[in-house]
Amino acid sequence: MGGSLLFYALLLLMTTMIAPAWMQFVKDFQVHPLLWVFNFVIGDPLKRLSLCIFWMLVICASILCFYKISKDDKTERILLRKYYHLVAVLMFVPALAFQPEFLDLAFGAALAVFLTLEIIRVWRIWPLGHLVHQFMNAFTDHRDSDILIVSHFSLLLGCALPEWLSLRYNDRPLAPFAGILSLGIGDTMASMVGHKYGVLRWSKTGRKTIEGTAAGIASVLAVCFVLVPHLASTGYLLIENWMPLIVAATVSGLLEAYTEQLDNAFIPLVFYSLLCL
Repeated sequence: MGGSLLFYALLLLMTTMIAPAWMQFVKDFQVHPLLWVFNFVIGDPLKRLSLCIFWMLVICASILCFYKISKDDKTERILLRKYYHLVAVLMFVPALAFQPEFLDLAFGAALAVFLTLEIIRVWRIWPLGHLVHQFMNAFTDHRDSDILIVSHFSLLLGCALPEWLSLRYNDRPLAPFAGILSLGIGDTMASMVGHKYGVLRWSKTGRKTIEGTAAGIASVLAVCFVLVPHLASTGYLLIENWMPLIVAATVSGLLEAYTEQLDNAFIPLVFYSLLCL
């Protein structure tokens, strides 16, 4: 109990004093960083506050839904994990389309929260440690070690890195969506279709199927065709870029079929790089 109180006291000190002081030193903030974040959010309250409320509702609903699903022994773990991907699509696509700068900030905050929760889980810090461990353990697979659970980190980084690298919409407006497209759409469809309908496997020892890979590639291309009209203001013309897009989606889909370790972090960067060519 005493150790837990000490941890939360140090966490509060780090969040409110040490980290802001370091940020002011390296970034030359004129105001306290937390105050800067507050001012940034209320700078466009209708969109940003609405987005915060939307995220909170999605997170709360997802936690309740995941908890009930995780108690159902009939639901296989691979399908449980893909629900995370669908939630990522639901949360990140509207923000990336209409508030990319705010999403940049939110990605960083989410990584900090994930890191804090992982520390609490590993050290079983009261009162959340055991609850977080029980919840997260239902979604682990062979890529997670006995101590650390990294799959949720890799999913968040896979969605965030293409957006951080893109900075703003440019002549490759689909590039910021690379993580969401390859993981939230392609990987999810490949797993679900392959698991339910897959017959032809890529290898005798592997689990990935040709049907799943084809579904993943086709779903990414279909969503791209839907997204492109909304990006018309950037000057991006699908008729001039359809072949590079098909190549990028196909290569990423094939990599997903043959990659086992941390594909959530690797495949989005490959897809992003191909979209930027």
